[in-house]
Amino acid sequence: QLQLVESGGGLVQPGESLRVSCTASQIPLGPFAIGWFRQAPGKDREGVGCISANGIVVKYPDSAKGRFTVSRDNAQNTAYLEMNDARPEDTAVYYCGASDICRDYDPDRHLNAGDFDSWGQGTQVTVSS
Repeated sequence: QLQLVESGGGLVQPGESLRVSCTASQIPLGPFAIGWFRQAPGKDREGVGCISANGIVVKYPDSAKGRFTVSRDNAQNTAYLEMNDARPEDTAVYYCGASDICRDYDPDRHLNAGDFDSWGQGTQVTVSS
């Protein structure tokens, strides 16, 4: 069974960049699309990007386009989420999940957490000066 572990969160100042990682164990990451989501206290889990199993297809909801970049290295069994120009409203626990393909939905190309499973425990990202 696929197990995912997120890492790399921490405290970042506004305007800075941060990269968080999602590493697979038990079985290879390769066959799975990986979605990145975040959840702030009192809010629903929100998708910020998804990358297909072969890394060719990437999808971003309109709300995340331009500041978030998803990538992966299947040889390292790891997927990445890079956030640029960090803002206080980006403060959240960041999670990765697995799916067969990346799906987005109209009208804003949002991702649906229900399409993913094998969630990791999350990594806290705090944006503050």
